[in-house]
Amino acid sequence: MTTTAPIADRTNPSSPVAPPPAPPHPAGREPRSTRRIAGTSVLYAVLIVIAAIYILPFLINVATSFKTDPEAASDPLALIPITPTVAAYRQLFLNSDFPTWFQNSAIVTIVVTLGRVFFNSLAGYALARLQFRGRNVIFVLLIGVMAVPTVVLLIPKFLVINQLGMYDSYSGMIVPLLTDAAGVFIMKNFFESIPRSVEEQARIDGAGTFRVFWSIVLPMARPALVTIIILSFQGSWNELSHFIVSTQSPELTTLTKGVASLASGQLSQGSQYPIKLAAAAVMTVPVAIVFFVFQRRIMNASAGAVKE
Repeated sequence: MTTTAPIADRTNPSSPVAPPPAPPHPAGREPRSTRRIAGTSVLYAVLIVIAAIYILPFLINVATSFKTDPEAASDPLALIPITPTVAAYRQLFLNSDFPTWFQNSAIVTIVVTLGRVFFNSLAGYALARLQFRGRNVIFVLLIGVMAVPTVVLLIPKFLVINQLGMYDSYSGMIVPLLTDAAGVFIMKNFFESIPRSVEEQARIDGAGTFRVFWSIVLPMARPALVTIIILSFQGSWNELSHFIVSTQSPELTTLTKGVASLASGQLSQGSQYPIKLAAAAVMTVPVAIVFFVFQRRIMNASAGAVKE
């Protein structure tokens, strides 16, 4: 008598159906998913170690700013203060010129950032779209300026500022920074990626060159503009060499010059690690805020894309 395996009743949905047997893995080979998980885990472990190496100095900086002077000198690498205190921040804001430094840096940075966004975009659009004699020569000179180290230009910059009567003034601090070669280069390349058909349609409707630039092309260049904003803000906020050769009055001291004077011990006697690192910690806050506010837009490189 022949026996057959039971077959599930297809007319009854509730009848159990035996799952098909899983195919056996070849001997000596692990499942691909297991190898992938192991590789991903190793990669994340390496990235975590690298991130810890980069963030550890900043954590030490913040922790030391809440220590007392003796504790900071005896155990400078401890991440948790034994006796937390805000004395360094109190002395920084109430018994030093730090508020004046912060105000000067804020004024210069805001004006320079706005100026670079406007002038860099204008120059970039002119090099990308306008046809005029010497355009290629100007672009080559622009690349050449990017290759020159900043320190080489310090003495010529001082001579020009002094000759124009802008030395030791806000104009001498701001005007030379209102444009930069790297920003013009970024804007030129981005404008060249925008289809010309959009501008041609606007010109057919009667728009002039500046109207096309301001109302049509510039809104489409939002990712490049955000990049310029971040780079300009960070560059002008952290600028030091230009302010050294353009000012000498204490009333025009910026954060970079002021923190440098703290590091050289001009505030008082002793190591003064907490107040120095407190100033450095406060100095990083505006740049971090600007970056986190605009980071999503700077990554959106497809914004404003148009199909021809």
